[in-house]
Amino acid sequence: MSAHSEFSIQKLVIIGGGPGGYEAALVAASLGAEVTIIEKQGLGGSAVLTDVVPSKTLIASADAMTRFAEAADLGVHVRGSKDGNEINDLAVDLDKVNTRLLRLAATQSRDIKRGLERVGVRVIAGTGRLLSPTEVEVTTEDGLEYTLEAQAVLLAVGAYPRELPTAKPDGERIFTWKQLYHLTEVPEHMIVVGSGVTGAEFASAYRGLGAEVTLISSRDRVLPGEDEDAAVVLENVFERRGMNVVSRSRAQAVERSGDGVVVTLADGRKIAGSHCLVAVGGIPATQDLGLEEVGVAVADSGHIKVDGVSRTTVPGIYAVGDCTGVLPLASVAAMQGRIAVAHLMGDTVKPLRTHLVASNIFTSPEIASVGVSEKAIEEGTYQADTIMLKLSTNPRAKMMAVEDGFVKIFSRKGSGTVIGGVVVGPRASELIFPISMAVTHKLHVDDLADTFTIYPSLSGSISEAARRLHVHV
Repeated sequence: MSAHSEFSIQKLVIIGGGPGGYEAALVAASLGAEVTIIEKQGLGGSAVLTDVVPSKTLIASADAMTRFAEAADLGVHVRGSKDGNEINDLAVDLDKVNTRLLRLAATQSRDIKRGLERVGVRVIAGTGRLLSPTEVEVTTEDGLEYTLEAQAVLLAVGAYPRELPTAKPDGERIFTWKQLYHLTEVPEHMIVVGSGVTGAEFASAYRGLGAEVTLISSRDRVLPGEDEDAAVVLENVFERRGMNVVSRSRAQAVERSGDGVVVTLADGRKIAGSHCLVAVGGIPATQDLGLEEVGVAVADSGHIKVDGVSRTTVPGIYAVGDCTGVLPLASVAAMQGRIAVAHLMGDTVKPLRTHLVASNIFTSPEIASVGVSEKAIEEGTYQADTIMLKLSTNPRAKMMAVEDGFVKIFSRKGSGTVIGGVVVGPRASELIFPISMAVTHKLHVDDLADTFTIYPSLSGSISEAARRLHVHV
């Protein structure tokens, strides 16, 4: 579909330098626009500086610990180890881990800034506020104030951690997911409040680093919004690795207690630990942007309302990323940014198709998914055939001593078109790609089945699952 803007865009102002903002800036500059991007904390935003990049770097260190801890099945052990419990023979320098991840985040932020400046994007360190659909008030980090004229404005202001009024973070014992990277030692006992994606990832990471971990979930299982089979696998792994999962329990308060913390549950029970991470979602950073004054519609949650090409209710103003509440993924923010710029500059564009989004949860094992969910199939929204193959039957997995995980594919009943899938296992974030390709391009299960895979390989299970869905005619 080709869509053309109502005017020729020459000047674009972007408020927010996260994935949605900087990707939009790159596309707009390549199409000949004069682009200014305003960012207060550094290019890359939270995704690069305090969220995705640092958290996944921390997880990489934890994965190294976990792989070595379970290496005994491969015949690998620490020289001189007698009890066979290799995890007790490993130690992590958390100060060094955090120094490395913060350095990586800062380097990536600088690289993004250099890349933007190289293509002519003007970068302003500060904040922006809408005065009108064509005027943005800028306040620089030095305190200077002035107004920028624009023919279009793109809002990419992201979100920040939600806090509980009875669990105020102090950055020492009680944390949000932005505050964890200054710990110098592995916590003795980390209590994680919240069993969604962020909570599960950090719980998995800190357990891998050797901390005692208690995960508090208000639902009956971890990852309540994800594939149920995947959540069951992960919860079983958590429990096998010694994590304490407290389900159907809501945290009512978190308080400092001497050199530790005490978490009080709604039923009155108390759990003591050394540290606590509160991971209970995010809040869109849409305050003091001038949205109401300009007429941009905002949902009750604070998210900016947008359509499939990221237009707000005000012509010439677009919004992308976590501030829109579409999907809290850096990849989605980036795609929204590219789509928004293509639309406003009259380039060929297709609206955002959320049903094609591939996502990954960086626990150990990882959980990746794309397309239609099994829940939607069970509810009758889609008619589909389903196959699930456990990785424990895969020869490469056996060689790697991998027992946890599976490959699951959904094909449309009748046509055999691949409409969704789930992968649980090592590097699921990489293994989901062929299924994502199949979903995006409406490939038949036979297209996957007839494609050569390496033997032995974990991806062989994807081909095998597709063969199981072949319908003889």
